Amino acid sequence: MVSRRVMDGGHVRERLDRHRFGLAAAGLALVGAVVIWIVSTSVFPYLSLNHDEGVYLQQASMLLDGQLFLDPPVREAFRPWFFVDSEQGLYPKYAPVAAAMFAVGQLLGDFRLALVAIAAANVWLTAVVVSEAFRHEGRKFAHVVGLLAGGLLLFSPLFLVTSSVFLAYAPTTAWNLLFAAAYLRADRTGSRPLAAIAGLAIGVAFFSRPYTAVLFAIPFVVHALWTLQESRRTVFRNVLTAAGGCLGVLVALGYNVVVTGDPFTFPYAAFAPLDGIGFGKRAILGHSEQYTPQLGLRANARVLAAFFGRWAVAGVLGTVLAALGTALALGVPREQRNARTAVLAGLFVSIPVGNVFFWGNLNVLGALESPGDGLLAFLGPYYHFDLLVPVAAFAAYTGVRGTLGLRRAARDHLDARQARAVVAVCLLVVSAGLAGATATAIDEPLDRNRNVTAEYERAYQPFENRSVENAVVFLPTPYGDWLSHPFQTLRNDPDFAGDTVYAVAERQFAVVDAYPNRTYYRYVYEGLWSPTSGDAADARLRPIEVHEGDRVALDGRFGIPDSPESVSVRLANGNEQAYYAGSPANGSLDLGLVADERARLTGNVTAVNGSAVSLEGQDSLTLSVFVNEGPAGGFGYRLVMPLDGGRNGLRVLPPTTEVCPDFRCGGGRGTVGATPPGVFVETGLTTRTANGSATSEG
Repeated sequence: MVSRRVMDGGHVRERLDRHRFGLAAAGLALVGAVVIWIVSTSVFPYLSLNHDEGVYLQQASMLLDGQLFLDPPVREAFRPWFFVDSEQGLYPKYAPVAAAMFAVGQLLGDFRLALVAIAAANVWLTAVVVSEAFRHEGRKFAHVVGLLAGGLLLFSPLFLVTSSVFLAYAPTTAWNLLFAAAYLRADRTGSRPLAAIAGLAIGVAFFSRPYTAVLFAIPFVVHALWTLQESRRTVFRNVLTAAGGCLGVLVALGYNVVVTGDPFTFPYAAFAPLDGIGFGKRAILGHSEQYTPQLGLRANARVLAAFFGRWAVAGVLGTVLAALGTALALGVPREQRNARTAVLAGLFVSIPVGNVFFWGNLNVLGALESPGDGLLAFLGPYYHFDLLVPVAAFAAYTGVRGTLGLRRAARDHLDARQARAVVAVCLLVVSAGLAGATATAIDEPLDRNRNVTAEYERAYQPFENRSVENAVVFLPTPYGDWLSHPFQTLRNDPDFAGDTVYAVAERQFAVVDAYPNRTYYRYVYEGLWSPTSGDAADARLRPIEVHEGDRVALDGRFGIPDSPESVSVRLANGNEQAYYAGSPANGSLDLGLVADERARLTGNVTAVNGSAVSLEGQDSLTLSVFVNEGPAGGFGYRLVMPLDGGRNGLRVLPPTTEVCPDFRCGGGRGTVGATPPGVFVETGLTTRTANGSATSEG
C-alpha cells in the first residue's frame, strides 16, 4: 500500500512538473511571438532585401484562391520574380509548404500572424527537444536546460531576423523540430503515434526544403539505425517514422508531376537546371560559377565564421558556451555517454558539412573578399538556421551545469545566505555579459535593415499618399523584367483583376488592350535604385495617357555642358538602328523624333549610318544620346517611347527618360533625378491625325 502511494505520488509530481514546464515553455513562446511581431513590423514593414519574400507571399495568395498557376493576360508584363513560365501558366520555383503556412496567417487577418506563430512554435519546440535530449540527467534538470535553450534561441540575432521575414527557413525548422520532439519522445516512451507524427513532420519538412530536411534528419537516422538492435518494437516504431517521411517524399514528387511534369524535376530545377547541390558549374539567371570543393570550403568557412561570431546567441561568447557544453556532454566515458544527446550534437556535423555542397552559401556572401557585402550582412547565414538549435542547447547545458557547480562550491565554503548572494551576483554578471554580447551582435544588422526600410519608405511614398483605384501602374525594372523584383509590396491579385494592377514596361499596349477602361500610371523614381547605399530614391506616380494619331512628334532638349569632344545619337527599334552626329548649341542638343510610316530624327543632328528605322516588330523606340567628354569620360541620356503601329494609325505613351552615368543606362526608372549643372532633359509629345487635329503633352 505504501509503495503504491509512493508510486502515485511520483506520477502526480511528474504530471505537475510536466504541467509547469509546459506553462513555462508556452510563456516563453508567447514572449517570442511578441518580439517577432515587433521586429517584423518595425524593421521589415516593406519586406527585406531578399526578394524571395514576394515569391512566397504571391504563392500564398494563389493558394488562398485555390491556384497553383498564374494566368496573366500578358505574360511578359506580369511575370513575378522567380516564377517559371510553362504551358500551364506561371508557377513559383519554391514548394508551397511555407506559402501555405503564411496563407493561414492571412486567413486569421494578417500574413504576419503566421510569422508570429512559427516563431512561437520554434521557441516552444526547442525547449521540448532539448529537454528530451537531456532527460537522462533528470527530469527537472532537463526542463531547466530546455527552457534556457528556448530563451537563448529566441535572442539569437539570426533567429530574430530570419523569423521576421517571409522566407522558408523558419517554417521548415518548425517541422524539423516537431520531428525531433516527436522522435525523441517516442524513443523514450515507445509511443507509436508519436513515431508516426515524427515521420509525417520530417516528410513535410522535405516537401518544404528537401536538402535542409535531409541534413537535419541525418543524425536521427543514424540513431534510429543504431537502436534497431534493441527490440522488435523499436523496429516497428522506426518503420512508422520512415513511412511518414516517405509519404512526404511522395507528396513532393507528386507536386513535381503537377507543376513540372516530371516527378524528379523540382520547380527550382525547372527554373534554373544548374542551380542545385554538388560541385561543378552552377548557374542561375546569367550568374554562373565553377563551384569547386576548395571554393565551397572557403565560402562556408566565412559563413560559419559569421554564424558563430555574430549571428548565434551572444556571438563568440555563446559559441564558447556551446563548445563547452558539447565537451561536457560528450566528453564523459563511453558507457556514460547518451545517444540522444549525441544526436543533437550531430547537427554540428551534418549541417555545416552538408552546406559545403550548396553554392547558395557563396551567393549570400556577395563578393567573397568583402566581409560586409551580400545578403549575409543584412539577413545573416540563413542556410544554417537549424544550427541555432544545438548552439542554444549546449550553451544552455553549460549554463545550468555551471550554475549547479557554482552553487555546490559556494555552499562548501560559505553559509547558505552568502552562497545564494554569490550565485546571484555571478548569474547577474554572466547574464549581463550575454545580453551585452547579443545586443552588440544584433545592433548592426538591425540598423542596416532599418536604413533599407527608410529607403523603401521614401520609394513607396506615392502609394501611401493617394488612392490608386481602377488603375494600371507600369513599374520600372532596375533588375530585369520581373514583378516584385525589387518592388515586393506591389503585387497583383492572383486573378489579375484587382483594383490596382501592376505591370512592367513590356508589351505595354497589350496591357492597355487587356485593361481598356482604367487609369494608367507610370511609377518613376530619381537617381539610381540602391536601397543599401543610403541615397534614397524620391519617387512619384505619373499619370499617363494613350495618344493616337497618324503622326507622332517628340521634341527633345538635352543638356550638353562644357563643350564635349563629340555627341552621338542612336535611334533604335529593337536591333534596327540609325546613328547621327549631334551638333549642340548654347548648352543643349535640340532634336525631334518623328514617326509616321518610319521613325527618324530631325533638328541639330546629321545622319551618319542610316537615317530612319521601321516601326515594325517592337513596341517602343529607344533614343540614346552619348556625350563624349574625352579623358574625363562622359555620360548619356536614354529615352524610351512606347509606340504601337499595329492598328490604323499610331498609338503612343509618354516616354521615360534617364541620365546614364558613364553611359550606363537601364531600369526604365522614368526620371532624370539629381544631376550636375547643365545636365537636363525636356520633352514635348505631339500627335496629329489625318484631318489635322493634334494633341500635346509636355
